[in-house]
Amino acid sequence: MNLRRLRLIIWKELLQLRRDRLLLPLIFLMPVMYVIMFGYVVGSDVRNLPTAVVDNDRTATSQRIVDAFSSSGYFVIAARPAGEASLQPLVDGGHARVAIIVEKGTEAALARGEMVPLGVIVDGADSKTASVASGYAAEIVAAFNQELLEKAGRASGGPSIDARVRVMFNPSLKSVNAMVPGLVASILMLSIMVIMSQAVVRERARGTLEQMMVTPITRAEYLTGKVLPYVVIASIQMTFVVLLGLFWFHVPFNGSVWTVAAGLILFTLTSIGMGLLISLVSRTQQQAQQTVMFILIPTMVLSGFIFPIESMPATVVPLTYLIPLRYALVVLRSAFLKGSTIADLWPQFVGMVVFAVGIFGLAVARFQKRLAE
Repeated sequence: MNLRRLRLIIWKELLQLRRDRLLLPLIFLMPVMYVIMFGYVVGSDVRNLPTAVVDNDRTATSQRIVDAFSSSGYFVIAARPAGEASLQPLVDGGHARVAIIVEKGTEAALARGEMVPLGVIVDGADSKTASVASGYAAEIVAAFNQELLEKAGRASGGPSIDARVRVMFNPSLKSVNAMVPGLVASILMLSIMVIMSQAVVRERARGTLEQMMVTPITRAEYLTGKVLPYVVIASIQMTFVVLLGLFWFHVPFNGSVWTVAAGLILFTLTSIGMGLLISLVSRTQQQAQQTVMFILIPTMVLSGFIFPIESMPATVVPLTYLIPLRYALVVLRSAFLKGSTIADLWPQFVGMVVFAVGIFGLAVARFQKRLAE
């Protein structure tokens, strides 16, 4: 690969961006505008929350408490760890959104007419889901207490469960803490797809693509020079978004920079591949724009960025696994708020690797074939 030719291609792309007096300001103003809008302006029914149960009592009463949660339709028992120490990996990896801890001696204490604490831990990485889950838990415990009082023949002052809800990772339940990490991935995908979708189709419309191909520039040099400027621009955008979130909205960052970087690199490759594929299959710039909108709308709706996946119908949930943004959102929110590592998030990273290799590889292969034609 000739570095001089590669440098000239990159310079050509940057010149074209500079000459576009509308696009260039939008590239840098859009992330700031989106963060401020979603940060300050933030009715779905959340159901089937994966729940871990630590039953230290192991009695008929403790089982009734667990059944009250599982039969409500809001909580699904996904794991029964032996102790509280096993809860952390489940929550860090996203395998459980809620944890219920039944203390030892619960049945005996209720038989004596005492009030018994019940631990309810909620994952606050998604503040909306956490808030709704806390409300559901309080309602279920209230109904269970009413049942206990009726059996005891009392209106009040009898045996009862005291639900002590604790929100992990985002105790304040601020929506912006979950929104900003999601915006990092969403803006990255939006900006790269919009720009890359115009890359080849614009060259073809202007007639410069054929001129480039009669020069000594190789296809690899042309592709690399085409992609690198937009990767740099995307990196600058992400830096702006992260800095705004950390210093303007005071979003906590508890994770590793390397975990976030690895996730963003994989997602960047996926976004570049999607934008390049759109540019290659489109004949006009208008077609490319419409195709981007066709992909972006279901992506935003089904990824969990706007609406919790737990609120979606069971028939729709399998479709969310086909959305690359879903995996990026889990990685970024978990890394920011929970401090999760790549080992904790390995299922999401496997999915992102599959999408990155598949989509970017297909785009490169299709790009080489189109230029050869």
